[in-house]
Amino acid sequence: MSARPKLAWFVLALIAAGGVAMMAQQGPPLPPAPIERRVRTACLECHDATIVLQQRLDKKTWAKEVDKMVRWGAVVDAKEREAFVEYLSSNFGPDKPAWTPAKKK
Repeated sequence: MSARPKLAWFVLALIAAGGVAMMAQQGPPLPPAPIERRVRTACLECHDATIVLQQRLDKKTWAKEVDKMVRWGAVVDAKEREAFVEYLSSNFGPDKPAWTPAKKK
């Protein structure tokens, strides 16, 4: 095998390893919902899921948090902003029980 195909395989292996590492860093799953995939994409690009799961914010505070993250670079379409806030506040609001991580076996 010449150097060029070996280099191509090496690059592909690095990309695959990075994808696996990124998925592992994303942490536990978020609650299912139509907007969950978009929330996962926007939020977990920079954060592990546990940072979201640990929050207990009201709707107004989640709205401020989403707006702040958008200013800092999170990709949230303006048409989806309200769905993000609704999803986050209904799943991670102050009335929800505290999140506890799953015990490792």
